Order: sequence, then C-alpha cells, then structure tokens
Amino acid sequence: MVYRVYVEKKNEFAHEAESLRSELVDILQLKSVEQVRVINRYDVEGCSKDIFDGAINTVFSEPQVDTASSKLCYGNDESVFAVEFLPGQFDQRANSASECIQITSKGERPLVRSAKVYIIKGKLSEAELDKIKSYVINPVESRLASMDEFETLKVVYEIPTEVEVLDGFIDMNRNDLMDFIRQNGLAMDIADLEMCRKYFESEKRNPTVTEIKVIDTYWSDHCRHTTFNTTIDSIKFEDGDAETTYADYIETRKELGRTKPITLMDMGTIAAKYLKSKGLLSKLDESEEINACTVKMDVEIDGRTEKWLLLFKNETHNHPTEIEPFGGAATCIGGAIRDPLSGRSYVYSAMRVTGAADPLQPIEKTIKGKLPQRKIVTTAAAGYSSYGNQIGLATGMVDELYHPGYAAKRMEIGAVIAAAPAENVRRERPAPGDLVILLGGKTGRDGCGGATGSSKSHTESSLESCGAEVQKGNAPEERKLQRLFRNAEVSKLIKRCNDFGAGGVSVAIGELADGLDINLNNVPKKYDGLDGTELAISESQERMAVVVDKADAKRFCELAEQENLEASIVAEVTEEPYLKINWNGKSIVNISREFLDTNGAEKHIDITVPPQKKIVFEHADDFETAYKELLGDLNICSKRGLSERFDSTIGAGSVLMPFGGKRQRTPIQAMVNLISTEKSFSNTCSLMSWGFNPKISEASPYKGAYLAVVESVSKLIATGASIDDTYLSFQEYFEKLGLDGSRWGKPLAALLGSFAAQKNLGIAAIGGKDSMSGSFEDLDVPPTLVSFAVTTENTNKIVSPEFKGENHKVVLLSPCCGYNALPNGESLKNIYSQVNALMREGKVLSAYTPCMGGVAEAIFKMCIGNGLGFKYADGFDLEQMFSYKYGSFVLELADGVKIPENAVLIGETTAENKLSWKEIVLTFDELEKIYEGKLEPIYPCNIEPKEQKLETFNYSVGERIHKNMGIAKPKVLIPVFPGTNCEYDTAKAFEAAGAEAEIFIIKNLSAEHVMRSVEDFAEKVKKSQMIFIPGGFSGGDEPDGSGKFITAFFRNPEIKDAVTELLDKREGLMAGICNGFQALIKLGLVPYGKICDVDADFPTLTFNEIARHQSKLIRTRVASNKSPWMSKTKPGDIFTTPISHGEGRFIASNELIKQLAENGQILTQYVDLDGNVSADIQFNPNGSYQSIEGITSPDGRVLGKMAHSERIGKDLYKNVHGNFDMRMFESAVEYFK
Repeated sequence: MVYRVYVEKKNEFAHEAESLRSELVDILQLKSVEQVRVINRYDVEGCSKDIFDGAINTVFSEPQVDTASSKLCYGNDESVFAVEFLPGQFDQRANSASECIQITSKGERPLVRSAKVYIIKGKLSEAELDKIKSYVINPVESRLASMDEFETLKVVYEIPTEVEVLDGFIDMNRNDLMDFIRQNGLAMDIADLEMCRKYFESEKRNPTVTEIKVIDTYWSDHCRHTTFNTTIDSIKFEDGDAETTYADYIETRKELGRTKPITLMDMGTIAAKYLKSKGLLSKLDESEEINACTVKMDVEIDGRTEKWLLLFKNETHNHPTEIEPFGGAATCIGGAIRDPLSGRSYVYSAMRVTGAADPLQPIEKTIKGKLPQRKIVTTAAAGYSSYGNQIGLATGMVDELYHPGYAAKRMEIGAVIAAAPAENVRRERPAPGDLVILLGGKTGRDGCGGATGSSKSHTESSLESCGAEVQKGNAPEERKLQRLFRNAEVSKLIKRCNDFGAGGVSVAIGELADGLDINLNNVPKKYDGLDGTELAISESQERMAVVVDKADAKRFCELAEQENLEASIVAEVTEEPYLKINWNGKSIVNISREFLDTNGAEKHIDITVPPQKKIVFEHADDFETAYKELLGDLNICSKRGLSERFDSTIGAGSVLMPFGGKRQRTPIQAMVNLISTEKSFSNTCSLMSWGFNPKISEASPYKGAYLAVVESVSKLIATGASIDDTYLSFQEYFEKLGLDGSRWGKPLAALLGSFAAQKNLGIAAIGGKDSMSGSFEDLDVPPTLVSFAVTTENTNKIVSPEFKGENHKVVLLSPCCGYNALPNGESLKNIYSQVNALMREGKVLSAYTPCMGGVAEAIFKMCIGNGLGFKYADGFDLEQMFSYKYGSFVLELADGVKIPENAVLIGETTAENKLSWKEIVLTFDELEKIYEGKLEPIYPCNIEPKEQKLETFNYSVGERIHKNMGIAKPKVLIPVFPGTNCEYDTAKAFEAAGAEAEIFIIKNLSAEHVMRSVEDFAEKVKKSQMIFIPGGFSGGDEPDGSGKFITAFFRNPEIKDAVTELLDKREGLMAGICNGFQALIKLGLVPYGKICDVDADFPTLTFNEIARHQSKLIRTRVASNKSPWMSKTKPGDIFTTPISHGEGRFIASNELIKQLAENGQILTQYVDLDGNVSADIQFNPNGSYQSIEGITSPDGRVLGKMAHSERIGKDLYKNVHGNFDMRMFESAVEYFK
C-alpha cells in the first residue's frame, strides 16, 4: 500500500513560495502571477498505516508551521505541476524521511518518494507556464512528475548480466574510429583510440565497452593532465617578459639536468624542484602516495611540541556546477575534503573562491542553453554551504569574482586545510595478497562520465545530455569517514588510500597498486540495474578505497561498523601488473599497467605567446565619484550576504572571523584556524590566502600569475605570518586549447609568470589543479591562475585588518618595481621582513595589503569593522589611492610609533564616521549603502524584519537548584546521529570543565543496528548524569525541517522512559544546542520538561526570516539564571557567541511567552551593540519572537539554545571583541558536586 501526504507551510512561514513569486514577477517579468504555493508531496510504501499516520506530524510536517493533508486542493484559476528528481539522483529529503520512519518503527526502512508541487495563481498563457517550468526545473537533475497516485514505489529493474564486446574494433579504420568517438561521446582523440586499437591487436582480441570507457577515463585531461603533459615543440614569443623568463626556465632545466620534454607540467613544477635542490623545501613530505600537498610541521599542544603533517588541497567543479549548481558545488567541497582525508588527516577549514558573470543582468541576456547567472551563483552557494555546513567544516573565507568570460563556464573552487599527527600516517607500497576495502557510500549512476565530461568544452546541444555526469553529495556519510579516519587505530591499519573522485572504481582502486583483481559484485549498489561499466566508472560520492594487510581486514571492517559505515572487500593486490575487473564471474577489464600508464598517444604542439595588453586601473577624476564607483564594483562590493551562509566557527578553531570589528564588517585577507586536535588545545594555527585578478590576467597572463603569487603571499604577511615555510598551490583554469598555438600561449605565459615569482620569493607551488575546458562555443573564460598560499604560525602573532582606534597614523610600505612594473623579489622580501619586525615589536595594530581596489579599497574596508572614520593626507593623491599596489602594505601604527623612513603617510583614523580628503567629506552611511546594496538582490543580508514590540526579560534567583550528589566527575552522554557535527567541540568543552564525556554513535545501517542503538543508548542513559544533544544537521535537516531524526529516536519507548527517569527521579540535566535545541523543543522537553505529543499551539524553531543559513557572532543577554546550567551568570550579563543555523527562529504565542518569562524560563535574548534587545537582522539573526535565543524547562534542568556556547577556547575570534564563555559547562559539572 502506498500512502500519500501533502505538506504546505502556513502563510506566515511560506518563505520559499513568496521568494519564488517575487522571482517570477521581478526576474521573469510575469506580472500576472498573483500567488505561489509550494507543497511537499510524500509517497510511502513499506510501513503500516499506524506508523505512517504517526509520522505525518512528527516526520513529514510540524503542526506549528505546516498544514498536512491527504488531498491537494486548488482553484480553477490556479495552474499546477509537480517536480521530482530524475531516477538515480540522490534525494536527501526522501532518504531522511525513510530513515526517520525506520528509527520510529525499528523495522526495515520503507520506500519514500518525494516531489514538489507548485500551484501558481494568475492568468497565465501556456507559454508563460512553460517559462515558469523551465525556471524551476533543471533538466540535468529533475523532471516533471506525474500528479497521479502510485500503485507501488517499487522499481522493477532490468538486470544486466554482461557487458558488450566491441566486435570488429581491431579492424576499424581511421574514419570508423572517428565515428566511434562521436557515437560514444569519448574524451580521447583519434590518436589515442588508434593506440587502443593497436594495443588490443597485440592482445589478439576485441575490447569490451568497459575497457574503452575505463581507458577514456584514465587518459582524460581531468585524471592525467593530458594538456599539461603535451610536448611543446616550439615557442614563438610576442611577450618580452615571458621570453626573458623562458630563458631562465631553460637555464634552470640545464642546472637540474632535466632531459624530459618541455611541457606545461614541467614549467608548473620546476620551481619546486629547483628550490628543493637548494635545500629550501626541507619540510616537504614526499611519498609514492599522492593525496594532497603535505608538509611537516611542529605543533604546540598543551605546552609540548609534537610532529604533525599539514595537508592542503584546492579542487574545482566547474563543469558540474555550471550544469547543476547545487550538486556540483556541494561535491566540489566534498571532493576537496576527500583528498587530504585520504591522507588520514582531519579536514578542519575551507575556503571558497568562485568566478561568475554578472548575476544582476536581466534573465533575457542568458546564453541559450545555459542557466541564468543569478540561478547559478545562488544555487551553487546553497550547495557548497549546505555540504560544508553539514560535514562540520569551518569555511573561513568566501569570495566571488565577476568577469564576462565566466559565462562560458563557471569557476567553482574549494580549498581545504587538514592536519594529522605524523605517527598516525603509515605509507607503504601495497604487497600481493593485500586487500582493498571500499568504504562509505553506495554506487549509483550519478557521476558516470564526470572525469571525461569535465575535460570537454561544451555547446548548447552537448549540455542537454550531461545529467549523469553530475555527482550527488551526501555530507553526513562523508562526516562518518572523517570520524573514522581520525581514529588512530584505523589510520595505522591503512597502507595506502585513495578517494573516489574522477573515474570511480576503475581509477580510485585502479591507482592503488600496479596489479589488482577487482570484483564488482562486491561493490554495494544504491539500486539494481547497474551494469559492469557503470559500476566501474560511476563517480558516486563519499567513498574511499583503502589497502590493508589481509590480517587486518576484519578489524578494519569492525571499526568502520562502529562509525555506522559500510565496508566491503572488493579487490586484492596481485603480483601481475594488470588491472583486472570481474563482474558476474567474467573478466570485463584486463589491461596492462604499462599500457594504462602511457596516458595515451604523445601529444605535440607549437605555441605562440601573444603580446601583453596595457593594464589599466580605471577610475573617475574626482574623489567622490571614484570612491562610489569603486564600492559599487561587483569585485569590490560586500560579499557578506554570500559569506554569512557558510559556517565559519564549527570546530572551535577560528582564530579570525570572516569579518572583523565590533560591527563584523572588515573582511579578513587570510583564513586562520587552530590546528584541529580532538581532545587537547593547540597554540599553532594554519593560514591560507588566495590571489588573482581577472582583469590583469586578461591583459597579461604573465603578470596576472606573477601578481597572483605576490598577492597570496602578501596576505599572509599582512595577517602576521612570515614568509618562512610558506607553500603554494595553484588553480589553473583556461579555455579549451585545441590545436591553436596562440591559445596555448596564455597558460604558458601564466606558468612562466608564476615560475618567476616562485624563484624570486624562494617559495614553491607543491601542488595544484588544472582545468582546461573553460569554453562555450565562441566564449572563453579569462586566463586564470589562482594562487593559494599556506603557512603556519603561533596564534599570538596574528594581526587582523580592522582599524583598532582613532587618531592613529596610517602608512603605506611599498616594494620597488622592475622595468616591467612588477614588484622586485628582493625588495618584496625586504618589505615582508620589515612588516614582520614592526608587528613583532607591537608597532602595527592592523594591516592590509592592497588588492583589486588599491589603497582606496583597503582604507574603506579597514574602517567599517569598528565604525571608524579616516582623513586622507592632502599629499596622498588620487593616483596613489586608485591604482594597483600589489605587494604593498597599509599599516595602522600604534600611538607614538615613528613613521618608517621608506613609508608614505596615507592619513589618520578618526572617530567621526566619515571619509575625507582635502575639503571633500563622504559619509560612511552613504558609502555603505552602495557597498552593501550592490549584491543585496542576489545575496541579501539587510532585510527589514517584521515589527515587534520587544520586552527585556529579567528573572534572578538567589537560592538555586543544586543536586548534592558528590560526583566529582559527572558523566555526560553525547549522541551522534547521521549529520551531527558538533560532538567533538561539545566533548572537549565538557572535558575541560571536569566532566567525563562519552560520544555514542547511533547506527542505522539495518533494522538490527537501529534496535541495538535504541537499547544500548537507553542503558547508557541510566549510567549518565547528563544528556547533551550537540548541533549539526541530523538527517540533513530533512524532511523539510530540523531535528526530526533525533526526535524520532528519542520517542522510542525505551529511550523516553530512560530520559524520564533521568530527569524526574535522578534529577539529572539535559541540554541541546542548535540542532539539539531544535530536537528538545520538538520533543516538548523545553519548555515542558517532558517528552510529549506536539500540537499547533506548541512553540517551535523554524526557518530563519532571511530564508537562508546564518553564521556569525551574535550578542546575547542573560534573561534568567534559574537554570543550573547558568549558575555562573546573572541577568543582564552579555556574551558574544557563534551562531550557525538555518532554522533558529523561535515562535510561540504571546500567552506562552508571558508564562515562560514569569517562570524564568526565557534564558537569553539577542541584543545589539548597546545591549538592547533588538529585532534588527544584524543582531537577531533569525527573526525570533521577542528576540528569544534560549529557553528552559520549568525547573531549568533542561536547557535549549541556538548559539554555540561550546565553541570556546583560547585565541578564538581575535578580530571581534566580546566575552565568549558563559561557563555553562562548568556550572553543569558543579551542580553534581
């Protein structure tokens, strides 16, 4: 029996529907649209009617904000259609609903299918309705759904049993082979395929289609960097800078004795080889296993020095994000994480740098066959942030570059930092008999052909058939992998590891050893019907392949099961150097390693390097106009509305917030995070920055790349680091080069520019990623080389860029430039040393290196963080303000510091919120409207909240509840659900406060795992004094609401009874933050103190008023200290605390709020900079009624709050002042003493 329910948000909470209506009217110009309704439809099969009925108000809907119905009601003047995911695409909503029902029933997981129903009111023509459908349906991932009811949700798959042998292949002539390439959509060229024919002729057999697809994947530009490894036969230079540096490159090759062919790859890597030969890369960690850039470092932990490895990686998903922005961007960060993760490190911070065309352009200007830029940028931001937020990755810097060329293909870069104790990482060459274990997600059709698809340029017609190339991300699954690999016992069992990225099983497993025997029948599948080729090349995400000794395989699989992960033995390492893949008892791939490693037919090219164009910093001739135009430039204006949807504080290691100052407005120039440790505290931090200017690179790829390196390194220096032990990684992104030598000249010039910068500064790129397919018909991306710079430093040396006070002198230090207007290497290093010395002596309060907007941009952004003004010196002219100053530094000097002799006085900070030069005065109010208003229609951050008459609540207790149990070390039980991500921060905070923290993994791989988890957790509760539900995204905050997986678990009778006994009989404590608070309020534990059935009158937490995730620091005022959790506070105390949530809006009736206030159950309220309760979106981030941030049970022993009070520690959030620790964990421990 299939049961169906329709769920629709009540009018007050229907943000998605209203947002779509606004887009249809304003963007599509469909003025006749009067109303839009969006309804979630669920179909369920495989559970009883009672279970389904019980799930309607607990899983599928929330009575406080939703209406649920078995029938769909609409009028004659309304148009209706439904949309569903394409078969095979991962549907997190349906998956989470199924898991929630299973948790409730403790039986088998039911089948769930979801769809979204759109009801549009208004007089619409068929053409207009089709326009709406085209706008909401991306055919790459979704389709129109039937409105009919289903008889069954079970899919009958045609089960394939064998793969095709390509009879006649070895007899094909050149024309036949060219037809074969077109018919099969291969990425290889005719020379490659002729090489394949010759190989199989020598093998005296025809290949299987699987073998051709596997070879095509192996030899793709994505996997083997075919373009970069093409032999360069000759170069004609029309660029003098590039020619001069090329001569130096040739001399460097001679010095190193290089005899390999001249290639782009050689140019990109030779600086590291040269500097290594000079003994300058002593900390580089090298091995046969290549996971990510890896360097050795000393880490200060709890007063001792330990040997660790620092890993970093940048990754692109340009093609997938272009055609399916959410999934493409999500799996961009997912893929970036898995590279260092496969190196057995814990990934703790991320950076996102993207490129787009103007998202403000009218939709009519969208290139035919493409998605609108507005849709790409907003949906990609949602995808990346959703994945990163769920997995628990602090995204410390987010920026987006705008250039018309990125309409050809979007740029989507994710860069990550990771670390691991050196002793945990074992790297050994696999030996015959070793086993390969596949970990994590199951295999489906998603991502088939992703490697080859991303290696192609595209046209309107080719985009229509790309759907299968886009992987679908499942962040909670990858979080489990993170947890597993952080376990030292697990890490030490692994000889070698590879993540499942491009090429799937054939590459991820195929690269682990020279000889392999793979059994595809052991590969777990998402669904039946996959043939051997699909199983071999599918790029389904969240999978890892590890090599272990045969004797260790059983233990490894046991440890994986403890983390709720599937582990399957799928291959064996063999002596014979052949890649063998078997399916259904037959060999479908049997290729020699020697042939695979040829990487295809050798390619040759003759290159012409085009002349440089003039680099111009365009600006108006008057101060006011120049400033206003600069701040309204897409590349300079505020990206705060974009950045604040990314969790920047998860992991409790963010040394700098993305935006600094009391107003949180000054953007940082380098991402700084403590080295992440599970239980201890570190004083060592990692820094990462980036550099690139598309305008300069478009005019001169050589200078663009040189300055990208300078910019990235200078940003580290401006943040307090030294150039010592700085390493680089490049992201190259260029047009499809084809056989046009002048197009090849652009990446060649860029690589020569970066080579010159590396040699001049004595630092090297030790990794990178190239993407050479940035073309769409006649449009190309700008020549792009993004430089990422990484180093480590002690936290006490970090300097932030916001001006610290008034009446401070501000100066400019600049390097000398050579004949080509580029900063001289020796001069740069001298300036770096001088800036370092001034900082170490405490003479510099803030620093900023000018970038795309010159000194003018730097001064403005340094002012806005703390609301200070600035007066330019009369002698500092417009040309100095509005010009490129790469490698220079704007420094705020401390009181009494003498201006350095080689510095230029820019001006002085002021208390007045004004910007002035000579007689001209500009107000910051006016300038900030331009600066923040430019992208407000795309990335809102300044919405007008609904009006509220606010009260300030106060409730103070003298005599408080105290459980005199004499327990010196009370035990706290911390459950971890699929999607939980704050358990480490929570456990560390409790341990520091003196509690014993136990993390309990909820397992749901099978019905048996669910039953055991319920029983075991209930027993654990009986032996604990506290339960703490940490934050995260349990079940991915699905279906369409947070905390539902957790509530389903706690409503099991065994657990409900254990919790009741803990609270009512043993007077224990319970708390939940963020996702935990969402669960507590939906269980009734707050404000009622017991688990009960909810109804429409219950309070709840729902979607933020701004209709997106919010992450920042907020200020909360203690309203009541009745709770034992708050014993070390008093009403009126104000704390600054991180928030990161999409559903934090507290709603309740006025009557209930009054009752809670009278009983002292309102814990905290959001307040502004003056300590006043506020509804302003800048201070009340979600639109909570009465600005309520936290509440308690009647006696205060159960506490729920949104802000992350567990994200505390030394040296955090150094660019925002505040009192961060309300000592709630200490208070809880003291309650039991």
